[in-house]
Amino acid sequence: MSSAFSSPELGFDPDALRATYRQERDRRIRPDGAGQYRGARGEFGYYAADPWTARVDRDPKQDRVEAVVIGGGFGGLLTGAKLRDAGVERIRMIDEAGDVGGTWYWNRYPGIHCDVESSVYLPLLEEVGTEPTWRYSPGEEIRRHAVAIAEHYSLYDDTMFHTRVTELRWHEDDAEWQVRTDRGDDFRARYVVVSSGTLSAPKLPGIPGIETFRGHTFHTSRWDYDYTGADLHKLADKKVGVVGTGATGIQVVPHVGDSAQHLYVFQRTPSSVDVRDNRPLEPGWTKALQPGWQQERMDNFLTVVTGGHAERDLIGDGWTATAALQRTFLSGSRTELSDEELELADFATMNRIRDRVDAVVTDPAVATLLKAWYRYMCKRPTFSDFYLQTFNRPTVTLVDTADTGGITSMTENTVVVGDREYAVDCLIFATGFEVGVSGVVSGTLPVYGRDGVPLLQSWSQGPRTLHGFYSHGYPNLFHLGSLQNANSVNFTHILTEQATHIGAVVAEARKRDARWVEPTAEAEQAWIAVIRANAMDNYRFQAECTPGYYNGEGRPRPVNNSYGPGPVAFHELLRAWRAGNGMDDVLAETK
Repeated sequence: MSSAFSSPELGFDPDALRATYRQERDRRIRPDGAGQYRGARGEFGYYAADPWTARVDRDPKQDRVEAVVIGGGFGGLLTGAKLRDAGVERIRMIDEAGDVGGTWYWNRYPGIHCDVESSVYLPLLEEVGTEPTWRYSPGEEIRRHAVAIAEHYSLYDDTMFHTRVTELRWHEDDAEWQVRTDRGDDFRARYVVVSSGTLSAPKLPGIPGIETFRGHTFHTSRWDYDYTGADLHKLADKKVGVVGTGATGIQVVPHVGDSAQHLYVFQRTPSSVDVRDNRPLEPGWTKALQPGWQQERMDNFLTVVTGGHAERDLIGDGWTATAALQRTFLSGSRTELSDEELELADFATMNRIRDRVDAVVTDPAVATLLKAWYRYMCKRPTFSDFYLQTFNRPTVTLVDTADTGGITSMTENTVVVGDREYAVDCLIFATGFEVGVSGVVSGTLPVYGRDGVPLLQSWSQGPRTLHGFYSHGYPNLFHLGSLQNANSVNFTHILTEQATHIGAVVAEARKRDARWVEPTAEAEQAWIAVIRANAMDNYRFQAECTPGYYNGEGRPRPVNNSYGPGPVAFHELLRAWRAGNGMDDVLAETK
């Protein structure tokens, strides 16, 4: 469509930008879509290895607990905390890692920081007494806070680390779940909460010849400090390649570029890179704040970035400054701008970000390759004060792979792009994770409900839940994640609300002496109808985006399972449901 605004008035030509975006998208679309990636398990993989904690032998468990929480990331920790607040004493945390922290346990690569302000990202700060030392916390600070949560709520009392749950099976007579693991455990639990995460399984590019490479390789989520040295000094005589320029690559590249003899950055699609302006915080900065300050800031941030009314912006960063561009296409809530006005604002923002590349990068040819030609929320925006500057180093080479569909192949000692070979000693994969696929959804954690019916069979025509938490026929089983509820750029806030809801439901179940928690078929169907009637409609937007994990590598789903009005409205809905008669739909049976 042609804009109602003229190019001289705007300072740019909307039609020309649309054409450029389309051309750049088409250059990167691959017929295999998400099939271009492979899992990190198997002969080439190193997914099972834990570089941080040694595995300890133990005897299998054959006992009973009141609640088992699968997953030790923030979702699991928050749920454990809320269950503890609800009076649940026997809680067992299970995780494949050697400790709590989830993605912050595994990811310890150089430069790792959170991209959401620490005051709203790190949950339970007031309850635990943690005071972040940086505006955007480094990964180790975040991991230590996860440990502090587990200690504060006594969640270490009965844990199973380096353990993977292999089956959940409901036993009607006992009203319990049988839980089996890969370490021979076979025990019972009254409640099961699955919070195994949707960004936990590393993925690798399916590069022809990747198995033949004789150099060193590792994924950023399993950083090999034995090879690089703690300060990366061992890379001084190494030619290193980094594959991937998303949020992880943006943080890793400056450090590797500063240390390696030579760094090759293999880029298919550049990220938009705005100013980060991270800075240390004054010690004791929380002492002057009134109790409840964190919830106020979390609510304010969520309101601003999803289009609600706030008297003022308490955070004032890159996320809240671009709130209008996020609302429709990530949170689901609408903005007061028309679609055309929103697109023009998007063009202006991306032009500013592209202009920053020209201002920072001295080589015009390299600057051109680093410019992101797509709408702002087509890929998760990134922020850095060091990434672009790294390409001014004579020892750093940007290798664009857009026209070859990524890296063409690998030999014993080279990475091949088109007809050119790049000799490298080490290749680091900053290629992210399998997105949105929990063990339950993928089938690696089979679940059998009433009468032995597999959950995936019950969901054969699509997910069936009430509010995304529980399903008819699968009593006392709770899910955390983004399925049939609402999302935000600050996912820990979403998890906090979900854990609060689960804790409240379990507390009420214990108060009523309910036999189990399970939605009625009618309540479940009614929620499915609400989701379908209010589904977030961003298919057209995603279809026009450059390929990435947001749009299924150029193949967005026609049907979206998110609650269209957005997370603020969803959280209000849950609070009203709890305050009203909603519990009657899930607590019909008594002992």
